[in-house]
Amino acid sequence: MRTVEKERIPSLTLGEERNIVTQILVVNLTIFILLLFTRVIYNMEGYGTERFNQEILAWASLPANPARLLTRPWTLITAMFSHISFWQVFSNMLWLWCFGSLLQSLAGHQRILPLYLFGGICGAIFYVMGMHAIPAFESLLPQASLIGAGASVMALAIGVTTIAPNYRIFPLLGGGIPLWIITLVFVASHISAHLFSGSDNSHTYFPSLIGGGLTGFLYMLQWKKGKDWGAGFNRLTYKATHVFHPVEQEHPDVAIIKKKLTASGSNNPYRRVGNVPEQRLNEILDKINEQGMNALTPEEKETLVRASKQE
Repeated sequence: MRTVEKERIPSLTLGEERNIVTQILVVNLTIFILLLFTRVIYNMEGYGTERFNQEILAWASLPANPARLLTRPWTLITAMFSHISFWQVFSNMLWLWCFGSLLQSLAGHQRILPLYLFGGICGAIFYVMGMHAIPAFESLLPQASLIGAGASVMALAIGVTTIAPNYRIFPLLGGGIPLWIITLVFVASHISAHLFSGSDNSHTYFPSLIGGGLTGFLYMLQWKKGKDWGAGFNRLTYKATHVFHPVEQEHPDVAIIKKKLTASGSNNPYRRVGNVPEQRLNEILDKINEQGMNALTPEEKETLVRASKQE
């Protein structure tokens, strides 16, 4: 069983190479600006918003009709990164930063992208199933579509709450507010925003939120038990982004550290190799995998040498 390591929550900076939350935020905001700019151009040219929705937005939104979805399978991914409403993108990105940064701090950056994608895809599946299973949605089915990161953010929120429900936020306020209370506020506000938005199809988002939340719960529950559902995805992503990188000969100290970690058969961030926490060694090994030995700071190199020479 994994133990949660409470570290400093990373700041929102573009310079942190492993701040996956920031990178997802940038992608979402970039796509939002592109869509918004394109809609403005359509209106300036006299084409109107309706034509923009048909010719541009429809190709990024997830259709509720399975037949149309089969002709646009990429929308399973594009829908979770696309927004057209300012308040929708503002709300989703704010909560993404809050819950994503906390999960990144407690469980590592490797959990963020897989959970974001898995939550969005499962939310999309639940959305399509709900549109066909719930009688009240049948009249909306022909033109219904899903857009936004709501399901993915819900997965991150429920995921981090699963592993650390009593983690304290704002500790100066009477000892802090438990994370599960913050999550309840998030869920209640998210549901209320859809219920009282005034849109005829706003309530069709609920199945996707349920799918995303269920994914976050199951994913992180298995992670606590030592099973990382995103490990294969992370390995595939790493290989895909390092296809043209030269193969470096493994440093002797790195080989010794990997042998010690493998021999332990555990994944406990509090366990020590010599006098160095295992979590710290994993971070250094990740950095070597991503950037090579030359990217290590003098302190990191010293830590690696110290851990390799101590029993």
